Amino acid sequence: MPGMKRIIECVPNFSEGRDVDKIEKIISPFRGKSGIKLLDYQRDHDHNRLVVTIVGEPEVLITVLIEAMGTAIELIDMRKHQGQHPRMGAIDVVPLIPIKKVTMKEAIDISKQVARKVSEKYQLPVFMYEESATQPNRKSLATIRKGQFEGMAEKIRTPEWAPDFGPQKIHPTAGVTAVGARKPLVAFNVNLGTDNMGIADQIAKRVRHISGGLRYCKGIAVKLKERGIVQVSMNMTDYTQTALYMSFELVKIEARRYGVDVVGSEIVGLVPMAALIDTAVYYLGIEDFRMEQVLEQRIME
Repeated sequence: MPGMKRIIECVPNFSEGRDVDKIEKIISPFRGKSGIKLLDYQRDHDHNRLVVTIVGEPEVLITVLIEAMGTAIELIDMRKHQGQHPRMGAIDVVPLIPIKKVTMKEAIDISKQVARKVSEKYQLPVFMYEESATQPNRKSLATIRKGQFEGMAEKIRTPEWAPDFGPQKIHPTAGVTAVGARKPLVAFNVNLGTDNMGIADQIAKRVRHISGGLRYCKGIAVKLKERGIVQVSMNMTDYTQTALYMSFELVKIEARRYGVDVVGSEIVGLVPMAALIDTAVYYLGIEDFRMEQVLEQRIME
């Protein structure tokens, strides 16, 4: 970004994908600020979730992020929230990704600053996850989130699940939040031509790493009620090791055993160019392709 010496990316996930007025208020702090840029935001009605992508200088990003989180805490009541995506709080997760002249260690320090500030200002319990995890069993977001908002009030009171920051009780309306530094990931979803959640769940189990599937793939089954279909929703945590086409092809292979077609896919948020180029090269069978052959890449050099 022009004028930015150090850049960190943040992809906060808010538990509101339906009320446009609330969404606009939540993302308002990210607009029109020097030293930060709102790159993308996507809301999903079925997931009832808002995924925002911002980049900026660490000091500015921390300030506006805390402001946006405060707005979400004010507007979102998790006691009334319903959606297909697993969630445990109004600000469900806040990942921070080092991009330019920011090391992973610095990103971890920044994540701890965010967690400390938001917990002190709003009495919000915060778990540190991924590279920021303080305990091995907290590295995985899925492990932290298990039980979701409804089960978190009891879970957080146990000694092993005391939060890293904030009170050892859930915020009454905003639940809890996970904050952490991580590598870039790609949120990649594949839609199936059926409304059978059992089929989607079986496919997700065979694709995700924890169940014996692809090494850098996390996956769950999601029902898209408005479309009358189901989805295998995946996080590709290292696209350089497990490419998008690998997960796409494995979903298709597993879907065949149930006589189900893949009817589409989607990328949530932003995706590195290399991830798409890698997939294009695979499907087109291009030999000896180099990133230097991408027009936009050459222009940016």
